[in-house]
Parts: sequence; C-alpha cells; structure tokens
Amino acid sequence: MTLDSPGCVPLAPEASGRVFWLTGLSGAGKSTIAQATRQRLKALGHASTVLDGDELRRGLTRDLGFSAADRAESVRRAAEVARLMSDAGLVVIVALISPFRADRDQARALFAPGHFVEVHVDTPLAVAEARDPKGLYRRARQGELRDFTGIDSPYEAPLAAEIVIRTELTSADEAARRLCAWLP
Repeated sequence: MTLDSPGCVPLAPEASGRVFWLTGLSGAGKSTIAQATRQRLKALGHASTVLDGDELRRGLTRDLGFSAADRAESVRRAAEVARLMSDAGLVVIVALISPFRADRDQARALFAPGHFVEVHVDTPLAVAEARDPKGLYRRARQGELRDFTGIDSPYEAPLAAEIVIRTELTSADEAARRLCAWLP
C-alpha cells in the first residue's frame, strides 16, 4: 500500500505521540495512575502503552541495581524506548521513580517541545510509606535494602512539572482525566 492508496492517510503533525513521565516515590501511585490513564486513552481511541519501572526491571533493566549511576541508566533506557514508541504515534505513559532531576531533564531533551509532559506524583513520604504495597519501606528501614529512594537515597522533586498530582487528594480516575486533557 502506498500513501496514495485508498484508506492510507498520513498522520497530521498534531497526531504524533506524547510521553507522560510520571515521577514520584515508591508507593506514590504512579502505576495506578498510569493504568487508569491507559484505560481512559483506550476509551477515547488513542493508542497508548505503559512503561512501568517494575516491569522494566524484569527485562530491559534487570541488569541494573539502585546506585545513582544505575538509576540514570534505567531512566536513559526508558526514555529511549519511550521516544521510539512516541515517534510511532503512541501515547507513552512512563511510571518510573526517576529520582534525579538531571536524569529527567536528559529524558525530556529527547523530545520535541510539548511532547514530554512531566507529571509529579507528589505524595508525602509518610503516605507512601504507610501504603508500602511491596513492603519495601519496611525492608529499607530495617537495613535490608540500600539506596532506597526517600530513605537513604534522595528524591529530587521536579521544579516545574507540567502536572502535579497529590494522590492523597486526587483519585486515579481524576488524575487520568487531567493527563488526557493535555492531548490535542
């Protein structure tokens, strides 16, 4: 099929993909918001995918630890995959702690202006720790996990995120509506 064949219409520039980069502490709600957003996008007819930090650690980044250098490499890999998918027209929702501003800035630099939307899932440490769905905070406090973000490794909150979501005040569905409102 060629571009002049019936049924083959080139995408308008505004139809190209976007990346929503959800950053925040472990247990903040990034994955829950990512899945709610994907479901909403599907209902609206948008092709989308989720790149979740836990899923990436089972494959693409399984060779990496939690040192600052390994976290930077994890963010770099996720950003490169997100760029490829976005270039293919997908809306990509990245749910990754990505604790360091410099790493998130490097990820943003891969995208055209307006195609990278930083979403700070801003949940207080006490709330995230109380949720602790995987028992990671407990293990970090007991010294079983090293370099755990928020405990013995810093989290650098975004200075100018396009969207800030306080999960103790906002439902996942409301957060998904806010993200989808950023699409053309």
